Amino acid sequence: MPKVTVDGQEIEVPDGATVLQACELAGKEIPRFCYHERLSIAGNCRMCLVEVKPGPPKPQASCALPATEGQEIRTDTEMVKTAREGVMEFLLINHPLDCPICDQGGECDLQDQAVAYGRRGSRYDENKRAVTEKYMGPLIKTIMTRCIHCTRCVRFSEEIAGVDEIGALYRGEDMQITTYLEQAAEHELSANVIDLCPVGALTSRPYAFEARPWELKKTNSIDVSDAIGANIRLDSRGREVMRALPRINDDVNEEWISDKARYQVDGLTKRRLDKVFMRKKGGLKPSSWDEAFKEIAKALKGDISSIAAVAGDMVDCETMFAAKALLKACGSSLVEARQTGITYDASNLAAVNFNSTLAGIETADAILIVGSHIRWEAPLINVRLRKAAKRGAKVYIIGPEWEPTYPATFLGSDLSVLSNLPSDLVDTFTGAERPAIIMGGAALGRGAVAAGLAAADTLGVVKGDWNGFNALHFSAARMGSLMLGFAQPNGMKDIAAAKPKVLLALGADEMDFEPYADALKVYIGHHGDKGAHAADIILPAASYAEKDGTYVNTEGRVQFAEKAVFAPGDAREDWTILRALADALKVEVGFDSFAELQNAMIAEVPALGEEGLADYGALPTVDASAKAEGTIDAYPIKDFYLTNPIARASAVMQRCSAELLHGDELKEAAA
Repeated sequence: MPKVTVDGQEIEVPDGATVLQACELAGKEIPRFCYHERLSIAGNCRMCLVEVKPGPPKPQASCALPATEGQEIRTDTEMVKTAREGVMEFLLINHPLDCPICDQGGECDLQDQAVAYGRRGSRYDENKRAVTEKYMGPLIKTIMTRCIHCTRCVRFSEEIAGVDEIGALYRGEDMQITTYLEQAAEHELSANVIDLCPVGALTSRPYAFEARPWELKKTNSIDVSDAIGANIRLDSRGREVMRALPRINDDVNEEWISDKARYQVDGLTKRRLDKVFMRKKGGLKPSSWDEAFKEIAKALKGDISSIAAVAGDMVDCETMFAAKALLKACGSSLVEARQTGITYDASNLAAVNFNSTLAGIETADAILIVGSHIRWEAPLINVRLRKAAKRGAKVYIIGPEWEPTYPATFLGSDLSVLSNLPSDLVDTFTGAERPAIIMGGAALGRGAVAAGLAAADTLGVVKGDWNGFNALHFSAARMGSLMLGFAQPNGMKDIAAAKPKVLLALGADEMDFEPYADALKVYIGHHGDKGAHAADIILPAASYAEKDGTYVNTEGRVQFAEKAVFAPGDAREDWTILRALADALKVEVGFDSFAELQNAMIAEVPALGEEGLADYGALPTVDASAKAEGTIDAYPIKDFYLTNPIARASAVMQRCSAELLHGDELKEAAA
């Protein structure tokens, strides 16, 4: 490890570190626009100039200069100060002075660094350059006159997303950043360029002119649009969530989030259930909590145990535990969270967990994906797989063809391939140090876990401290529900066979309500979606943004989300509804507050009380004779942008679905 001196302070830096990184290790702030820790080095903004000896007697770009033994680095000399002022002056020559109307105002790198490192005024008095606006789709607003050509957006699209849709045209002062033929950026991570843009050239189109950053209350939360559990920050004003932004967590989402996680939040205020409804004379009519609870008690009269609960994809662990406690007090164990009918053996959680971890899958050198459209089921895992492929990993896919962002070999849609693996795949896995199998939603839905485990044994994906057998869920509630035992041996079939008198649907909007025609269907949820349409009684509940809650992602990582805003109207947090229902049914559930509920849940499942990866132990004994049959005709997710009731209520997500997936032309008013 080389030793360098930064402003008189000697430090040791890792091999391969740059001068900029050495300065940061020494606690020095180095301004930059083009440099980003997760992107390749471009070295084109020149803002990070420092003085280095030995070397030429001029400032050098620290982001592109390797740190070597014996370097003397100065960040505070007059030469450096003058050079940075000159660079800033050049950057501002063509930049419009529109801070008061720019959405980046208050969180703009150029604004901050102009104050800290710029001159008092400009010596330039020529006309400013102007660039026509580009169209980058319904999510990204462009004002390209502000662009300083840092190329962060270009490098993100090419290197991280793997979709070469943003690039540069022309040269010199005529250079322009644009999409191919000025079409929309069509991938699931496109809006991350908004966070990367150090100026106001790329901003959020749905959020335009909505609020300033200092007006907003910031709350740490967890994304529930998929099972990755991306760490997000909800910015709210009053009782409305204005936007969702990523939080840095290298183990989960790095600093990226999907477009759905970012933009479905406008659906939190639309189609909301804010009062109690009961079905009377064929239609849903406003009612009261007392009347609804009395109707539920009446339906259970004579057999209080004839009650079942089905949880949806975005339910927190506390809600599921409260529902299970209520049913247990009633003498029922009919609980299930796999609402679409997927069944698999949940007795060993290691068999249905993403064991290699999200960060670990980057290091895999041979990967078999079974029944998963990963770009739609987990776009942030697709980013990790792209990194693995860049490092030389070979990727094989069983299932209908889709467009991965890395080289991959499709092996057809017949699940019997798991039992008759091609010789080239076997050879690749035999020579691999960290092989991995990923079982997706379509494979889990066809009961292929046992066959996947047998294939994993054949291919040797478990060796030493490496466990490469992975189940990829796409429901934020899935692993939490399995840890809580919120499951039946035969899934929804067992619930339907029991013919319960009362069915509690906890935000369950994707289930088939037809087998429960004779039951009193009680929907406890937050949106007027499919579940509310099928319900006999609607009890308005809080969304993930309106309550504290624990979530477990697909790798078994326990995370806690905080309450950002209050639920609208008469809506209440789910656990309070279930607690009140317990009183109406005259049963004891053992908790009267959220703290008591959480303590009871942790007492039953201690792992839910510790943030971080839960330990599920070793994989079960392999049944070598297990085989998978049938073909995968389609993947569970048909439309990436409309997978849950919040997204379906979102005008932004509906527009993305129409324009980006279905190619609808934008309707314009007649002139």
